[in-house]
Amino acid sequence: MSPLPFSAPPSPQALAGLRVIELGQLIAGPFAGKTLADFGAEVIKVEPPPAEGTAGGDPLRQWRMLHNGTSVWWQVQSRNKQSVVLDLRTPEGRDTVARLIDEADVVIENFKPGTMEKWGLGYDALSARNPGLIMLRISGYGQTGPYKDRPGFAVVGEAMGGMRYLNAEPGRIPVRAGVSLGDTLAALHGVIGILLALQARHASVTPEAPKGRGQVIDVALYEAVFNCMESLLPEYSAFGAVRQPAGSALPGIAPSNAYACADGMVVIGGNGDSIFKRLMIAIGRDDLATDPELASNPGRVKRVAEIDAAIGAWTGARAVSQVLDVLNAASVPVGRIYTAQDIAEDPHYRAREMIVPVTTHDGLTVEVPGIVPKLSRTPGAIQRRGPLLGEDTEAVLSRLKK
Repeated sequence: MSPLPFSAPPSPQALAGLRVIELGQLIAGPFAGKTLADFGAEVIKVEPPPAEGTAGGDPLRQWRMLHNGTSVWWQVQSRNKQSVVLDLRTPEGRDTVARLIDEADVVIENFKPGTMEKWGLGYDALSARNPGLIMLRISGYGQTGPYKDRPGFAVVGEAMGGMRYLNAEPGRIPVRAGVSLGDTLAALHGVIGILLALQARHASVTPEAPKGRGQVIDVALYEAVFNCMESLLPEYSAFGAVRQPAGSALPGIAPSNAYACADGMVVIGGNGDSIFKRLMIAIGRDDLATDPELASNPGRVKRVAEIDAAIGAWTGARAVSQVLDVLNAASVPVGRIYTAQDIAEDPHYRAREMIVPVTTHDGLTVEVPGIVPKLSRTPGAIQRRGPLLGEDTEAVLSRLKK
């Protein structure tokens, strides 16, 4: 596949005509902006100018592995966006941003609570000028509550939300997932909130409010994580049970674990009743397949160590490819534990257009993740590479009403 020509998508996009001002930096706010931009929203990213000792712009431009001074991650996080340089520390910069927001549908910010108000850009001030405005506010602890003024990054949100404690081998120090899940979960909750608020705005259109009424979406990093913690709280509330780390297993659901093979590792999900039977037959353990005590999950949970040992003995004597062939043929959920190389070489990723080559401004071809989710009638598209700092300042500001 040749690198994208950045042409218009073949059909209308779901968010075409939606104008978004992105004031956030790094991961959570910009990931929300990227998701909207992928589906046709006009996302204008406001970045700070260079200052003494800094390159300026979103710090993500300088994170992790760089090509000619710019992170290749930038081609994911800021694709389809326009970059405008404004200094929000100055009255002129704040006035220009307010004028941009006057003509916008959505503003995204992920500063510490109170920062926008300090700049005169709080929701009350902005919505008085633009009553239909929707504001997504992402922060560590939310806009209210006793912790609201604390600094919060994804790592803290994952810890407070309950995820980090569980992400460990029993008795070992918890580890992180290797990516900033708290930020991404908060961003996705923010996008959901924006879409809900747009629907509510549409339903509130009146002659007095021709655009409808906007609102604030308050997303806390820890709450986005906590919302994904499944049975964690109800089990404590009902039984006083504090769920404990379990390594690669899924406590209370059996069998579901990672298993060593002769040349690698796989994950196997054999926790459905009929799936368990097929799994046991496939590995030559008909005795376990027909054991009445193992016919349902509660019985399997009681004997999970025995089941895992049986599966591990079978996988350990075989190559990953053999395990995949046998269990796929038996319709048992199984998968290789992928590295970046495995992903890049996998034909299914390619067939689903989940690996897309793009070309940077200086000619480097970089493969980036494709569009999620897949829409049949109004699909998303990658139409622009990540912008240079301030690349669109003149074009965007020239459209402002005088």
